[in-house]
Amino acid sequence: MRQSRLLLTTLRESPAEAEVVSHQLMLRAGFIRHLAAGMYTYMPLGRRVLRKVEQIVRDEMDRAGAGELLMPALQPAELWQESGRYEVYGPELMRIQDRHDREFALGPTHEEVITSLVRNEVNSYRKLPLMLYQIQTKFRDERRPRFGLLRSREFLMKDAYSFDASWEGLDQAYWTMFKAYHRIFTRCGLNFRAVEADAGAIGGEGGTHEFMALADIGEDTIAACTCCDYAANLEKAEPRRMEKLYSNPSLNTDKMDKFHTPGLRTIDQLVESLQIQPQDMIKTLVYMADDQPIAVVVRGDHEVNEVKVKHILGSEKFEIASSDAVSKATGTPSGFIGPCGLTIPVWVDYAVVQMSSGIAGANELDYHYRHVNPRRDMDLRHVADLRNVMEGDPCPHCDKGELKLHRGIEIGHVFKLGTKYSEKLGATFLDASGENQTMIMGCYGIGVSRILSAIVEQNHDQNGMIWPHALAPFQVHMIPISVKDSLQMQVAEDLYNQLQDHGVEVLMDDREERPGVKFKDSDLVGIPVRIVVGKDAEHGKIELVERRTSNKETIHIQDVERRILELIQQ
Repeated sequence: MRQSRLLLTTLRESPAEAEVVSHQLMLRAGFIRHLAAGMYTYMPLGRRVLRKVEQIVRDEMDRAGAGELLMPALQPAELWQESGRYEVYGPELMRIQDRHDREFALGPTHEEVITSLVRNEVNSYRKLPLMLYQIQTKFRDERRPRFGLLRSREFLMKDAYSFDASWEGLDQAYWTMFKAYHRIFTRCGLNFRAVEADAGAIGGEGGTHEFMALADIGEDTIAACTCCDYAANLEKAEPRRMEKLYSNPSLNTDKMDKFHTPGLRTIDQLVESLQIQPQDMIKTLVYMADDQPIAVVVRGDHEVNEVKVKHILGSEKFEIASSDAVSKATGTPSGFIGPCGLTIPVWVDYAVVQMSSGIAGANELDYHYRHVNPRRDMDLRHVADLRNVMEGDPCPHCDKGELKLHRGIEIGHVFKLGTKYSEKLGATFLDASGENQTMIMGCYGIGVSRILSAIVEQNHDQNGMIWPHALAPFQVHMIPISVKDSLQMQVAEDLYNQLQDHGVEVLMDDREERPGVKFKDSDLVGIPVRIVVGKDAEHGKIELVERRTSNKETIHIQDVERRILELIQQ
């Protein structure tokens, strides 16, 4: 491709709306262009990278035995109502009406559509197992689109679905996809971890894993063991249950004592005033679970994991209570709520039970209790893992490791759905005995467009992007210093044609620009190998530069093809 004929406009400054490096660089390098909030046009270079990601995904889906199809993005509301998700999915579901006032949704995912399709096409165990996938545009009405392609309202996704006659078959399909995802992200050159995760809005009856690209700007936090393979999303991560009681000698006493704490509402205020540590505190928070108040009790240095609590309660709606709701439910203003003597249901975290003593609210304005012994003074009918893990917590799966927290970008997710959708939508089959059975489902998603941002977050320097060979828009950037020099252009043209004849993708910068401009653009775009044809061309030599290492070497023209092919192979 000749750069003079390519729609490629680079920017010297980052647009004001670009908050993260990947967004800034892809805009500056002309890979994407902003249309509206959360909506982007993929320019020619961006589209080339996207196609390479798609091809890797297709290769591995085919290898896993999945068949490709393409379903409509526009979905009838009736299907979502059948599954029960139309009302509960939330405002992220884009809803529209046609001229006949029929309701539709722009699909954020396709569980309903694929289940409807398969229930009409498959009626016998002889046609199972079945695995299908598509690569298609999805839509979500994000409240706050941000970070470019990482949180957009229109995005490209690979979604696959498996249908089996048994749970054993689902398990086999799940791990087949799990391994395929490892191959996909490895081929893309990503630094990633597979972590245990929460099923979220997709739901399901079995296991689920997220694939996270490690990056400081990631919106998700993952906890990973320093010694074993355990890793989980913060929503799912579990602390190890310690048998030894937490003990602070200064608090050990047999008598609970109420004392005056005027104006001390927060953990920080109490810590500063009383000269204690946050872990000496017992923190009580009031939530509304399906509009009913409950209290959640955690240690003062811990945070409530609302996803865990919501799942334990089986609540559809779960949110922190307002100040008015707290006062109405407990008779006490916020800041002085404690677990002792509450009349609403109290849920206590394991770490609190392990305390020998602590300070807690006294359910009275400007008063707290000290020397609270949870095993003696609190209602412990409801005890569970209710908190987020912390850096340094012991690993729940091994005796030697501790948990370290990382930031990550979710790039893939695999679910064991079970019968969540097939049962509601009537996807059944006749087994070998002629009995009607419900299909067992799994679903498997990859954020195809997100991978571009994840790659750039992990592969850039102060000068621009550094694309891995597998995903680079071109493999070689050919730069003749002067397009007016006939010898340089002849050498560049010969190498350009020679490399293309051997299947190498080459971008020729044939613009009448100063060398400095060409080099800056080349660094910004991040093509892995640069060939500079300059004054040494008259001696039969060119300069070869590797973008990742900045390593430069002067080689003879006759060795260029061999050297380029070596670099691509590596």
